[in-house]
Amino acid sequence: MKISSILFGSLLLVMAVACKPASDNVAAPTELPILGERYVDDNQDTVYHKIADFAFINQLGDTVTQADMMGKVYVADFFFTTCPTICPVMKKEMLRVFEKYQSNPNFKILSHSIDPTHDTQEVLKDYAEKLGIEDASTWNFLTGDQEKIFEMGQTSYLTTAMSDQAEPGGFLHSGAFLLIDQEGRIRGVYDGTKSDQVDRLISDIPKILKP
Repeated sequence: MKISSILFGSLLLVMAVACKPASDNVAAPTELPILGERYVDDNQDTVYHKIADFAFINQLGDTVTQADMMGKVYVADFFFTTCPTICPVMKKEMLRVFEKYQSNPNFKILSHSIDPTHDTQEVLKDYAEKLGIEDASTWNFLTGDQEKIFEMGQTSYLTTAMSDQAEPGGFLHSGAFLLIDQEGRIRGVYDGTKSDQVDRLISDIPKILKP
């Protein structure tokens, strides 16, 4: 399964420039960039790309919406429970993020299944419990309308999420972990299959997360 896409690659390029190591005479950046397209409106205010409204069902059968995430920092990714390639590595890495920040009520994780036909609420509940996630107070495993999930992945989170029978498991998705701020803006993209990039995610979260 391919880990990157054109969109993922372009976001990584932005991050590579924004997070370029500082020289001896230049301080390292302390603020995270705001990623995605932007424009200046009629009032000369900059309008940034934001995650669109959504409503999906989590592993407990509760509806999770974009409104629920406002004022929260969260990490989003896309997966499916029968994934034979990168998903087990991604979930192992996401567990590290969960364990670090699970006690902060202003932090959440949203893992979107791209195979909702198989990944029902009950399947996701069992999957979460096998990972040691007993409730959804921090980590939500989401299911819902497949086309809406694909659309959210590609147009809101700017990552790859689609059916592809040529890929193992029948789906193509990015390994990206996306860091979203309290206003629904993308502040970072990280390869969830690489420990060093997840280390960077873990260190970047406090830059926008309130204690």
